[in-house]
Amino acid sequence: MTDPAILDRLAATIEARKSADPSASYVARLLHEGEDKILRKIAEEAVEILLASKDGDKQHIARETADLWFHCLVLLAHHGLGPDDVLNELLRREGTSGIDEKALRKMG
Repeated sequence: MTDPAILDRLAATIEARKSADPSASYVARLLHEGEDKILRKIAEEAVEILLASKDGDKQHIARETADLWFHCLVLLAHHGLGPDDVLNELLRREGTSGIDEKALRKMG
């Protein structure tokens, strides 16, 4: 089984790169360019997953999903969040139907 701690290690690397030179670090450059740049990258990666899915190439889908997850981790770091925040939310939703969970969000 793959080590799930990879998300924590990747988040720690992203956090460490926040203060790096934007000319030497892709993460630092994304964070320096701001939220709009990060959001554009997420949108781009989401489209690439859609195209990979339509092609049916499982390896391509996995690679593009990795790119999307990476950029989502950068966005989380931009907002002072990390993988645990998302995992805790998934844990909170566990055992609740999607229909019920969506209705609860509308009420709250």
